[in-house]
Amino acid sequence: MPLALLALAIGGFGIGLTEFVIMGLLPEVAADFGVTETVAGYLISGYALAVAIGAILVTVALTRVNRKFALIGLMILFIIGNALSALAPSYEAMMLGRIVAALCHGAFFGIGSVVAASLVAPNRQASAISMMFAGLTSANVLGVPLGTFLGQAAGWRSTFWAISVIGIIALIGIAVLIPAATTQANRTGSILGEFRIFASGQVWASIAITVLGYGGMFGAFTYMAFTLTGVSGFSSAAVPWLLVLFGVGLFIGNFFGGRAADRNLGATLLTLFIGLAVILAVFSQVAGSQVATIIALFLMGGFGFATVPALQMRIMRHSGDAQTLGSGANIAAFNIGNAVGAWIGGLTIAAGLGYASPLWAGALVTVGGIAVLLLAGVARGGELRRAGREAAEVEEGDRVSSSV
Repeated sequence: MPLALLALAIGGFGIGLTEFVIMGLLPEVAADFGVTETVAGYLISGYALAVAIGAILVTVALTRVNRKFALIGLMILFIIGNALSALAPSYEAMMLGRIVAALCHGAFFGIGSVVAASLVAPNRQASAISMMFAGLTSANVLGVPLGTFLGQAAGWRSTFWAISVIGIIALIGIAVLIPAATTQANRTGSILGEFRIFASGQVWASIAITVLGYGGMFGAFTYMAFTLTGVSGFSSAAVPWLLVLFGVGLFIGNFFGGRAADRNLGATLLTLFIGLAVILAVFSQVAGSQVATIIALFLMGGFGFATVPALQMRIMRHSGDAQTLGSGANIAAFNIGNAVGAWIGGLTIAAGLGYASPLWAGALVTVGGIAVLLLAGVARGGELRRAGREAAEVEEGDRVSSSV
């Protein structure tokens, strides 16, 4: 794999830290700014909303910019956002820093996916995308626990200074390692013309598959701490280490999912989603066993994140000349899926169905993603058959004309 992918992975690592490390630092942040933990929690939801918005608007704004220079600009924005968070004198200033950093999140992964795919042969593109997302999974495995420990030991601001330094390293790597000649932006048509991809049923199917398929897993994960302590009987002190195990599953799943998607994209997505639905359903029934929970938690992370490279590749293949916007839209879909899944899981708990209920609810949401995937496959098959018939009719007409 090209060394340039390492620069993208480092950028993904820093962005993953920014998104998730705040979860472990909320008590310190809330105490420092004199707000409740509920209000401090808006620093998470505000970030997610800004990611979804930035994934579309910022990506579109950069469609005519050389992708290497766009990534450099996004990393500068990322560094500024985290520096603002580290220096924030008030809660409102902290929120501003979070939003600034979040605006680059979706566009970075959207543009980065296209750049990663352009650096390798067509039969290795999903693997290249998985390499970039390996930075995000590494942030869950190592970065979040270490960032939390640093923030608790040296103050939460130190964590955001450390993330800013990671951003500078990624910025230098992108500037030095990614060749500008292979990252030219698409300059055909108008910027508004990019939105024509949303006239494609397959693009919308890809977005729906991402929202439902990935949302099912994240909805279950959102309430995992409650499941682990309230159902499985683990102590609160054990939860961070169990989530590290989940992160290891993410890392391994992302690695093998990319390689499987390079061999057969459709079969990989179908197999992984079926496996994920089964794991979530079984997990909901065996959550009372600590051994079974450890195994299921690892497999849930592995199967859940193994879908990411394939989901990115699917929408890119159906986005024509607007792959950057399609890729960015799918990043937004991941975040919408996170919100939808968490909302549905919360409804089941509020209904008194227990802390294992987000697991079987997540399984049902994932089944919805499978249904959309199958319907989209049938529709795609019909499109290909019609195109084949039309091509055959044109060829037959040409033969008749030439014989006359």
